[in-house]
Amino acid sequence: MIEPDRGSLCEVLHRTYDDQVCSIARTLEVVGERWTILILRDAFLGVRRFDDFQRSLGVSRGILASRLDRLCEEGILERRRYRESPERFEYRLTEKGRDLWPVLMSLVNWGDTYEAEHGPPKLFFHRECGGELTDRLTCAKCGEDLTVRDVEWRPGPGAKRAAA
Repeated sequence: MIEPDRGSLCEVLHRTYDDQVCSIARTLEVVGERWTILILRDAFLGVRRFDDFQRSLGVSRGILASRLDRLCEEGILERRRYRESPERFEYRLTEKGRDLWPVLMSLVNWGDTYEAEHGPPKLFFHRECGGELTDRLTCAKCGEDLTVRDVEWRPGPGAKRAAA
């Protein structure tokens, strides 16, 4: 078997989807870079500050800064100053960013079904009544349609297994 020339292989791989007339391709232009979805996951779980993102993800500071800048440019996150000296910022989801919550929860549900050998690492509950979040983003107990602001999470059986 002849090994492909790595240089020519890299030339074939495109970083953009300009020739694709497809909403999925356009979405990947915004959130498809490595680490971006995990940054969004952490933002949905309440991470706000650069050092906390970096500690949670273990990603290089340069890559993290680049991804956070891009998410801000795209209007998914906004930077808010929380300290003047030294100047420090936190990152908050915008309405556009919060609208990605069903997408991320679909990924969670798929991962819990097919990739969580020891059970879900996180379980999601309705803050108001304590009912579990369903895969249709409703409360299993009261039936209410839920948004990200209505939901809290707790460690699931997969998290306990991974910690052991």
